[in-house]
Amino acid sequence: MKQESKETLKKYAVCFAIEIIIAFLVVWSNGFFTESVAVNIRIIADACFVAGILMTLFAAMMYISGEGALIGIGFVLKTAFLTFIPMGRTKQERYIDYRARKLNEAKTRSNSHILLTGLIFTVIGAVLTFIWYAKFYNV
Repeated sequence: MKQESKETLKKYAVCFAIEIIIAFLVVWSNGFFTESVAVNIRIIADACFVAGILMTLFAAMMYISGEGALIGIGFVLKTAFLTFIPMGRTKQERYIDYRARKLNEAKTRSNSHILLTGLIFTVIGAVLTFIWYAKFYNV
């Protein structure tokens, strides 16, 4: 295999492992082994859905951050910090210069592996939820 495909596979494996850990924590906090089959299916559905939504939202935040939507917040925080430093405001640059510098420094990376694994877990959680409603809801 090529080095690039190994790196991509590694990224997917890390995302998958993180989601498995999140799902395990949700399952563990709900007492998976002490319940019936119906409740266990609901717990697994919730665990997959929570892990998937968290990773999907993380991918969305990384996309928004990469596009420069949070540069203004960084500028405000930097300005507030420089206010408390003696002569700190003399080092202050204008917002338009700050934004241009940050956009030039920004590295564009593909975060599709985070989004894709998050969506897969979300779909698995939704499918298990539909199965639970179809088989066990009125039992």
